[in-house]
Amino acid sequence: MKILSVVANNRKHVFEVRTRRQALVFPYAKTDPRPSPTERVTDAFVDSELGNEGFTYRLSSGVEGSVHVDAVLEYNEDPSYMAELTLYRLTQNARTRFEASGLSAREVARGLGTSPTQLYRLLDPTNYSKSVRQLISLLYFLGCEVDVEVKERTGRPMAS
Repeated sequence: MKILSVVANNRKHVFEVRTRRQALVFPYAKTDPRPSPTERVTDAFVDSELGNEGFTYRLSSGVEGSVHVDAVLEYNEDPSYMAELTLYRLTQNARTRFEASGLSAREVARGLGTSPTQLYRLLDPTNYSKSVRQLISLLYFLGCEVDVEVKERTGRPMAS
């Protein structure tokens, strides 16, 4: 996701980040190096060296720090990002268990009724077009039991 603009709000102690879909905030307290009353943010800009997927800020001392859009989305608990993060974690778990199983890709693919190519797509953590159902099937084949638990989030009010 590309960042369109970023503004440092020294009064509220947050960066105001604008993407194509939404405006988000990211507190100074979550950054490193952290701005302070004696080290104020003097400049913030969308960083083309980060592919416009992050921003860089400069403190009054000249020290710079950068923040990737993923950190901003995670802090704001963006629903789409959080779903991708859950899928990523599930994929990493499946990948680790597949590698530890000692089974060949052909053997696992045959057991799932798919091709080795599709199995590798399923194990690719950057592929977000797969379904949770496919991952659960793979984990079950690898001898795992998957329980999905839905619980209230703490610290954040529900959207109204």
